[in-house]
Amino acid sequence: MFIIMIILIFSSLSFLLGLILSYSDYIFPKTIDPIINKINDILPQSQCAQCGYPGCYPYAKAIINENEKINKCIPGGSDLIFKISKLLNLDKSLEDINVQNKSILYTTVKIDENNCVGCSKCAIFCPVDAIIGAPNFMHTVVQKFCTGCNICVSHCPTNCIKIIEE
Repeated sequence: MFIIMIILIFSSLSFLLGLILSYSDYIFPKTIDPIINKINDILPQSQCAQCGYPGCYPYAKAIINENEKINKCIPGGSDLIFKISKLLNLDKSLEDINVQNKSILYTTVKIDENNCVGCSKCAIFCPVDAIIGAPNFMHTVVQKFCTGCNICVSHCPTNCIKIIEE
């Protein structure tokens, strides 16, 4: 009987706390700027963190709220810069926007298939599944899917993945 009373008390408290949280959410709703969601939709969603943020959504928030530069997404390349500048009505050329080396915008990776041991570590860590190959056989990069985030490079035990700048 005592256990049933404890269960009822905790259930009632949980229900009451849920009501309080729901009511507070109703009174203080979160206002999310729709432009942040539009920028997030444009970003490649590889969550590679090369921009310095833990994912694409925090980077999109930083572009709007903190006036972050729009050229930090390396996998997005120059196309992404132009899409975001068009969305934000920025009238700038690539030279004005890009303060880094231009070649960094066009990076991809290539696997030296003669040295690949087929461990599949690169394919496991590729956020866009651009690396194909069966376990214990050589792997290759599908260039049209590779975003150039270079995450796979650090996970290769034989160092057979090379960065190609175009």
